[in-house]
Amino acid sequence: MTTQMIIALAILILMIVMIMSDKFSFGAPSLLACCLLVLTGTSTIADAFSGFVDTNIVMISGFLAVTAALQKTSFMARIKGVMSDLAAKGGFKAYVLILLVVMLGASVTAGVSAYYVMIITLAASIPYSKGLPNSKLVMPMGFAAGRALIPLGVAFFMGLAASLLESAGYESSITLPRFAIVVGFVSAGYLIWALIAYRFLPDHDVAKADAGTIMDKTSDTGEALPAWKETCIYIATLVSIVVMLFAGSIGEAAYVTPGLASAFLCAIGVFNFKELRGHLFSPMIVMMASVIGVAKALANSGFNDMVGQWAANALGGSANIFVLTLAFCLLTSILSTVTGATIGALFVFAPIGIATCMNLGMDPTGLAVAVTLSVFSASFLPIDGQPALIFGMGGYKLSQFLKFSIPMYLIQMLALAAGSVIAFPV
Repeated sequence: MTTQMIIALAILILMIVMIMSDKFSFGAPSLLACCLLVLTGTSTIADAFSGFVDTNIVMISGFLAVTAALQKTSFMARIKGVMSDLAAKGGFKAYVLILLVVMLGASVTAGVSAYYVMIITLAASIPYSKGLPNSKLVMPMGFAAGRALIPLGVAFFMGLAASLLESAGYESSITLPRFAIVVGFVSAGYLIWALIAYRFLPDHDVAKADAGTIMDKTSDTGEALPAWKETCIYIATLVSIVVMLFAGSIGEAAYVTPGLASAFLCAIGVFNFKELRGHLFSPMIVMMASVIGVAKALANSGFNDMVGQWAANALGGSANIFVLTLAFCLLTSILSTVTGATIGALFVFAPIGIATCMNLGMDPTGLAVAVTLSVFSASFLPIDGQPALIFGMGGYKLSQFLKFSIPMYLIQMLALAAGSVIAFPV
């Protein structure tokens, strides 16, 4: 390992340890890590703080403000009332029903940021009930927002896996029904674990979590908004979601649209500037933005390439296809999680796995599909967008979070490998 690799890895480990200690304000460890990267000469200021101009961060921060406005509407009050009634009455049955509804929505949205942000903020706003505490909902609902009950919106993932195979010189044989089987295995694995985990999920009121560790809270007067303001909120929310869904076609303008929508809502008095500022620049946004710089420094140091070479040498001999697929899913997803470089980790390890299969005379299609999905199912540390939002807004201790997330992650990786072998037999 080079000196740059060692320094970048040491700073990453320090950041994780600080987060695990629960002794630092939310977002402070990752911001300190960025400063240390610059101080040690491991990264430039432009790279270390590049997350603060990252398109996804700009989009999420703006949409957080829009969803905060949505919480003030009578429509959301009715939805919260229904969920509150389920939480008060239903216990485990209501818990199952709520999860299925969230996963059904994920089937259409394909787990886009807009959807999981909305679901997590909605879950956190449900009043506490002893029948079904809101702390038992934020984490399961948050992760369920990325797990499709019916594999509908999977074109992007299927196309990505196909492009990996084609770039490796292998003629793609992926079909939608087979791809849907693999997605179904992952979602089934998650749902099974979420049902098991219900019994030991923590019981606390997320509204009483330390406001400084999550995001700036503002008082709610409880006054009903005029009908015209509610209409403006609905239009702003709908426009933001539609634009974000088609961001790939629209371009950079799509990422600033939620911010413009939130500015418009501020201008018409839905909330004041202090509230808007609190959502746009919350500690949670600071953490999400600063961890991107840490990820970039680790990738630029050559650490990713080094691990890839090690994996190729270690798995270069004969191997069982299930074991081989599982190994690459674990390796790729873990690196994706700790660095935040989802696509980068995928494009480092997926080609190695495909080449390994081809050299062993195996069909690499199943492995390509599994590894592609693995990086989008690896949210087991609260250092990336979705898990960070769940961790912060749920007011969880790190031990509580990991007690749910690590078994969830392992079950999903096993389900991925099994589903890929069944759907794409060698």
